[in-house]
This record gives sequence, structure tokens and C-alpha cells, in this order.
Amino acid sequence: MKKTPRKRLPVIAPDDILPEYDFSRGRRNPYADSLAGAQIVVVDPDLTAVFPDAAAVNEALRALAGIIRRKRPTTTSKPTTRTARRAR
Repeated sequence: MKKTPRKRLPVIAPDDILPEYDFSRGRRNPYADSLAGAQIVVVDPDLTAVFPDAAAVNEALRALAGIIRRKRPTTTSKPTTRTARRAR
């Protein structure tokens, strides 16, 4: 009795679209243009009472950034604790 040769399945690359996916009725994202270049950040629900909109968040972050800039040391390189211990 002869064995019938098995049909080999076509090799599909991992990034190929499989034939069972039908994109014929697909459409482009209508919001893509308005979100181009935007950074999306998800705010926890408890913070929405304090920051009701994007303007409030931006104002708070700019104030915080100003404080960080003023408090940051002016020296470019500060010796780490490991380096300071070696010098002793």
C-alpha cells in the first residue's frame, strides 16, 4: 500500500495578514488627524476632580517643572556616594 503524499501548508510569515481576515469594509480612523503628535496620558479617576481638563493638568505640570528647575543643582556632575567613599 502506497502512502499518499501529504499536502504541505503554505508558510506564512508572522507579519502576513491571514486570508480569514476581511478588511474589505475597513475604513481609516476618523480621529487620527486630530491626535497626530499628541501625547495621551491616562489620569486616575481620583485626580479628575482636581484636574478637570487638559488645561488644568498642563498648568500644574508647568508649575511643577518650574520648581524642579529651580531646585536642581547647577553643577553638571555630582559625585555619587560610592565615588565619595572611595576618596576617603
